[in-house]
Amino acid sequence: MSPDMKGEDWMLLKANQLKVFRKDRLLFDIEELAIHQGDRIGLVGTNGSGKTTLLHVLAGQETPDSGTVAATAVCTLLPQLKQGDGRQSGGEMTQTYIERALSRPSALLLADEPTTHLDTEHIEWLEDKLRHYQGALIVVSHDRAFLDAICTEIWELDHGKLHHYKGNYTHFAQQKELAHRQQVEAYEAYTQKKKQLEHALEKKKKKADKATKPSQKVKSSGPKIAKPYYANKQKKLQKTAKSIETRMEKLEKVEKVKDIQPIQMTQHTMKETASRTILRVENVDGKAGDKVLWRQANVEVRGGDKVAIIGKNGSGKTTFLRMLVNGHPGVTRSEAVKLAYFRQDLSGLKVDESILQNALKEAVQDETVVRTVLARLGFRGDDVHKPVEVLSGGERVKTMLASLLVSDANVLMLDEPTNFLDLAAVEALEGLLKDYPGTVVFVSHDRRLIEEVATRIFHIHEERIEGFDGTYEAYKQKEEKPAVTNREEELLLIDMQLSEVLSRLSIEPSQELEETFQALLKQKKSLES
Repeated sequence: MSPDMKGEDWMLLKANQLKVFRKDRLLFDIEELAIHQGDRIGLVGTNGSGKTTLLHVLAGQETPDSGTVAATAVCTLLPQLKQGDGRQSGGEMTQTYIERALSRPSALLLADEPTTHLDTEHIEWLEDKLRHYQGALIVVSHDRAFLDAICTEIWELDHGKLHHYKGNYTHFAQQKELAHRQQVEAYEAYTQKKKQLEHALEKKKKKADKATKPSQKVKSSGPKIAKPYYANKQKKLQKTAKSIETRMEKLEKVEKVKDIQPIQMTQHTMKETASRTILRVENVDGKAGDKVLWRQANVEVRGGDKVAIIGKNGSGKTTFLRMLVNGHPGVTRSEAVKLAYFRQDLSGLKVDESILQNALKEAVQDETVVRTVLARLGFRGDDVHKPVEVLSGGERVKTMLASLLVSDANVLMLDEPTNFLDLAAVEALEGLLKDYPGTVVFVSHDRRLIEEVATRIFHIHEERIEGFDGTYEAYKQKEEKPAVTNREEELLLIDMQLSEVLSRLSIEPSQELEETFQALLKQKKSLES
């Protein structure tokens, strides 16, 4: 809906002067927000910025410390943590919650991480459902492709303030990038101007110091110049210097932008595995109890590959990854391989130690590289000394991932590494995995991550594992092409044979060739009819 149509009559909810504290910390301070009919809003922000709390406040499930929320329509909250009955998978449970929420007669849906545990097919199903949803929508998600498909506006919670951006997530990212570049240019202009003024000030001060007495040259020749001349000259120079100092004080300070730090990781064992076949799967069946997941899998991984394992919920992605990690008859591994495995239970973390201590424990990179990786994932300055036991789920995931990236491993096995990460961390991880000099095999439903990182695809479907040498985009295009049928293949073969027989008939005609030609024509007509 265009802004000029968003009058009071279209308003579903309005909030003013919202403040929420967590103990003595101000979580957010929002002066005003309004939700109108037809709005499609993506709510983004770092882990712990208050996105879930804000949804609860807007839904009336939590009272703000100050401020008001006035709703003129029925609101439905789709919560982040879904309570299961023990009989459903995570994806099935999420799907049940979504169906239930969409069936309620409400004009405003607040959805907190609705794609959690959903496979790609069901994420696309949800996108279609929400596109046809008649009410307004606010969605919290770390799935960038999902936000692009659904949202026409992005709200960002950043350091307690709510910022509004028009467009989907890609437009938001472009606006942030533009603002970043402008700040870099403003900082460069500020530092250059400051240096010019400092240089001018230094010159004037030196001249003022020299103006206290005549030079030796002036002493030895010409008439004597009165002392007041030098005093006046010094006073004038000091006045100019003071003017420069005033200009420096009035110069609007621009903060330095925190740029993404490049990482030069030590290669160590990476070169030993480069481009070689390091994992081979030969004629391996996959089962979960009595259920057949796949039959006779035959795939291999080469050193330096970035392999995405994709497939529906329950297809066996995690089972296959565990086979590669733990070993299995039919799975062979090069002796040069050193594996690191990211489990969703984060069992490798020492909760009584700090973020930095956990990251350094198995590190072969020096501390500078370790701190750079942590900074890329959002842990800056004294943050690295926080004990793991006080961290949120997303922060623990980041700590675990950092410790694997800087370890002596040359093959990373990652099971849904972006779960519980905020968007900034997902994008940071994406960059780190692209730059990682070793091999990565990962399970994920994050389409943007797969598109950006994967160089090969293993697709588990129809009780088989299909390997594809190429990007996710290329694989999707291949999938979209209509398959050539057996009939079409036969017709193509007959046409080739007809062409060959005609060529021979033109050179050396014979009864036998003529009969072959007629038989092929009959076969072709039969297939065409």
